[in-house]
Amino acid sequence: MTTAVAAPFRFFSLHVVRTRRLGPSLVRVTFAGEDLRYFFSDGYDQSLSLFLPHPGQDAPAVPVELGDGWWQGWRELPDDVRAVMRSYTLRALRRDPDEVDVDFVLHTPAGPASAWADRARAGDRVLLLGPAVADNRAIRFRPPQDTDLVLLWGDETALPAIASILQSLPAGQRVRAWLEVHDPRDAQDLVTAADAEITWLTEGTSLDALRGAELPPAARPYAWLAGESGSVKALRRHFVRERGIDRQRITFVGYWRQGMTEEQLRAAE
Repeated sequence: MTTAVAAPFRFFSLHVVRTRRLGPSLVRVTFAGEDLRYFFSDGYDQSLSLFLPHPGQDAPAVPVELGDGWWQGWRELPDDVRAVMRSYTLRALRRDPDEVDVDFVLHTPAGPASAWADRARAGDRVLLLGPAVADNRAIRFRPPQDTDLVLLWGDETALPAIASILQSLPAGQRVRAWLEVHDPRDAQDLVTAADAEITWLTEGTSLDALRGAELPPAARPYAWLAGESGSVKALRRHFVRERGIDRQRITFVGYWRQGMTEEQLRAAE
């Protein structure tokens, strides 16, 4: 039995059920486990922490038995023993059977999480730190009720969240979305009932594309931006300074930073 951390989050002991390549740079890993009956989320950009084993380990090393002291205990483990921790966005949660999907970006050269995902097989064990309460602070997509235009931007790391957001939006909701991918073959057919215009961009072209984009008139737009930290900040400045959008109606999340590992990024925060 796993150990709860602090509500509304807890650890979930999971195993790989199957994997599926979505494109040259993307792989979807489906996880299952008895603990998932305690997993709840109403968010479409639900953030998760995934703990992965090193090659040769049959399970990730995280001292969950320490309860709230797990973090310090995990940090004190040797580098070659301590589980690899990476942040991801939930792509899907299903019931009967309980399963979750997490999409991984495959890098070259591969980092530890990318390498793990590329070789993942059914039965491989992981540990997930996720929500036990449906409405929680790791959900950031929260458009005001009076929103008359939703603007979305993300790179490949934000694609799962944007796909879920689009799928959740009602018919008639106006949406403009820009998705930046490294390889055009990673573009996906996204399902939505909304009045959505979706533009796929190649890496490094987003700012110029958005500056040249004609937006429909809107009195109360809401923007959600996620991906590489520098790109997110530049696009937020564009929407505030050049588009005149109220900064309070912009959600921006740096999922990663160019030239830095997640460990370095956490240390710099």
